[in-house]
Amino acid sequence: MKYRRLGNSGLKVSALGLGTNAFGKRADREASEQIIHYAIDNGINFVDTANIYAGSESEKIIGKALQGRRHDVVLATKAGLVRGAGVNERGSSRYHLMAELEGSLKRLKTDYVDFYQIHTFDPQTPLEETLRTLEDMVRSGKVRYIGASNYMAWELMKALGISDRLGLNRFAATQASYSLADRTPEQELIPMCLDQGVSIIPYFPLAGGILSGKYSAADIVPQGSRAETDPNFQRFISDRTIALSVNVATLASQMDVTPSSLSLSWLMHQPVVSSVIVGATKVEQLKANLTSVSLELSAEMLGELDAVSHSFRHGEPFAIYRLPV
Repeated sequence: MKYRRLGNSGLKVSALGLGTNAFGKRADREASEQIIHYAIDNGINFVDTANIYAGSESEKIIGKALQGRRHDVVLATKAGLVRGAGVNERGSSRYHLMAELEGSLKRLKTDYVDFYQIHTFDPQTPLEETLRTLEDMVRSGKVRYIGASNYMAWELMKALGISDRLGLNRFAATQASYSLADRTPEQELIPMCLDQGVSIIPYFPLAGGILSGKYSAADIVPQGSRAETDPNFQRFISDRTIALSVNVATLASQMDVTPSSLSLSWLMHQPVVSSVIVGATKVEQLKANLTSVSLELSAEMLGELDAVSHSFRHGEPFAIYRLPV
């Protein structure tokens, strides 16, 4: 396994991280625990979850699975998206974040979170309030490092500026949709992050499976795919994304690797990326994706991948999660 610094911090995270959105939903408790232990046994130390994943079941599964192995992982969770119907059960207010951190700690069966992330920007809460709350969490020892997710470049830069002005802990990293099928962060977010020493943690690194090679046509839904289990996902499947998938698969065949491994490795070759989080519903998926860590891409291959995906630098992000207005 390769390890990289989380932003400008001294914390080292595995180049491949474990995303747990499927735990308690598309992967039952037994399968999820097997995946977690396999990940740790194979050098993955970054485990990423959120208070809302599978109705918080993901955190509960992780908490149980990490009993006796808590020290082996950099445990990351999030809060800020809609948690319930109440007016204060969302957003980045002190009221909401304090309550959600305590809930996450209880479910995760731990007294601290290594990396606590604001799940999305909250336009109705002053950033000073959010950042001072996070500072208090760090000072209390319940949080080690802080991060953001789904922030636009100007929102993240504003937060960093406030932290610098007030002498507060800065966001070490931010999560964003980033893949060969979504290179929109390269327009503004990534140049800003490189300048400010903030790393990117890509989510949807395989564009929800589109880059895995399993989709052959826009109107054909593979059995067991995300498009079958989540009908809303079909909006991402188009002739354009299918064409990219085919091109990536062709390049992967030249190296005798899977399209998934090639796509993940491309992200790991980006200087701004610290850990690429991938989900899994069975151990075999994670085992296959681990091959991406040792894959070295030549300048020629990187150029080929850039060429086939260049148009995906423009347009709308593949995914972004924001609070409802």
